Amino acid sequence: MKCPFCRRGIFSVTDTRTNNGGFPIRRRRRCSRCGRRVWSVEVMEENPLHVIKKDQSREPFDRTKILRGLEKACYKRPVSQEQLEELVSRIEEEIYRQYDREVPSRAIGELVMRYLKEFDQVAYVRFASVYREFKDVSEFVEEVEPMLNRKR
Repeated sequence: MKCPFCRRGIFSVTDTRTNNGGFPIRRRRRCSRCGRRVWSVEVMEENPLHVIKKDQSREPFDRTKILRGLEKACYKRPVSQEQLEELVSRIEEEIYRQYDREVPSRAIGELVMRYLKEFDQVAYVRFASVYREFKDVSEFVEEVEPMLNRKR
């Protein structure tokens, strides 16, 4: 692995740590030329997962799309980037647990909404309004009403 800093040296592994289940693997690396150190993370990807879109087209699963959607929903909310990363990891883990090769985009959206409802209700409403494509205020109220009734 080439050093991203000096672009001349080779990174060598100085330390390896595994999680409980063995993945992801974290490796401490050091450049042979400039001496800079970094952590790299390795995650095993068995089968590439594809998302079936509304128009029945297929594209490779991309966790960054979920992260971007969550970042937009959580804009100006008291949520850290680490919390969002953890939420995306939990969602991704569940997707890989439930689906083998293909997952409908609708299932991903519903899963994100389920996790967001527990995580941050304002972010949930923001995400739902875009995801469910509300046409008028009554659809919006229908979505929010069960949450309001639970609070009482």
